[in-house]
Amino acid sequence: MEFGLQKEGLSKDEVMSLLDWARKRDLPYSRILSSMCTDPHPIAVEAHVKFIEANLGDAGLFPGTKCIECKVVRMLGSILGNPDAVGYITTGGTESNIQGIRSARNMAKRKHPNIIVSESGHFSFDKIADILQVEVRKASLDENFMVDLGSVEDLVDENTAAIVGIAGTTEFGQIDPIEGLSNIAQKEGIFLHIDAAFGGFVIPFLEKEYKFGFEVDGVTSISIDPHKMGMSTIPAGGLLFREKRFLKGLSISTPYLSTKAQYSLTGTRSGGAAVATYAVLMHLGYDGLKKSALRCVNMAKMLVDRVENFGVYPIVDPIMNVLALDVPKIEKVLLMLLVRGWRVSVTRKPRALRLVIMPHTTEENLNLFIEDLKEIVKNC
Repeated sequence: MEFGLQKEGLSKDEVMSLLDWARKRDLPYSRILSSMCTDPHPIAVEAHVKFIEANLGDAGLFPGTKCIECKVVRMLGSILGNPDAVGYITTGGTESNIQGIRSARNMAKRKHPNIIVSESGHFSFDKIADILQVEVRKASLDENFMVDLGSVEDLVDENTAAIVGIAGTTEFGQIDPIEGLSNIAQKEGIFLHIDAAFGGFVIPFLEKEYKFGFEVDGVTSISIDPHKMGMSTIPAGGLLFREKRFLKGLSISTPYLSTKAQYSLTGTRSGGAAVATYAVLMHLGYDGLKKSALRCVNMAKMLVDRVENFGVYPIVDPIMNVLALDVPKIEKVLLMLLVRGWRVSVTRKPRALRLVIMPHTTEENLNLFIEDLKEIVKNC
């Protein structure tokens, strides 16, 4: 009889050998220019391991870990314009978006609820349509690949439960006109959720000021991912609400746990991820986070300046460290970059070379990429 699980166990050395084999097949981040995740900060790894068994889903058993999560929420709130915001550490932007819209749906009590998000919204909103059984209406984009406010207004009706604004779009790194969306939301009495999963750890540190967080009166909830530009361990997302009543709208009774209710989507929740986030925020502080973000943004600007010298231009001026480059014969360019060991991606519409400059990116590797791209474009 064959077993998926072998009958007798292996020695530790044998197990670690198998793990080493698998690890060698994984790609190192060093030549990845398509991912919004990155190598976690060493202090995050150490902190996560220290709290590896902590379960925030049964927080009464781990009061110290829960205390740290509350401090993290307050720090994230201060970055996003409201240190009194409430929320919790999620598994990432997808869960945060699901829960933000779930709260909106539950509070609105519409018979046939719909939400409005731009065409450049994250694919998590397509999951939301299925999971929450809400209609997701896609608003068109303007010439700068930001949501068109007129299109949003046209889509709003009596069944609209929420409007979604994107602060740092996944494909183009653009920031929707959040104040304009806020005006619509407030006029119609609608919940406004901001997906800042990527931009939340970049936009506050840019030289130009962009209002996208709780400093905008109509913003109800925000998603922000510490495991992206915040350099925490995976999975570490964040969901914050302006007021506690919106969080309470997610509450489910948990009679046999150490707490009376639970508002998270997952039952068991990693305390390690929350503590890892806390460790990074405390270690780097505002100035350290700003330095890291601006380093990535400045490298992105340097890349644009360099590639323009050989006829490659961004399809829209980048705001942050996400680029969409118009390259000729893009399919061939993608293949040749892959052959040379680079991992990049493409945008949907229009098709452009998509690059994300993360903390793991070094100037040396970026220069190597630029030289490879120059040679490939020249030979295409």
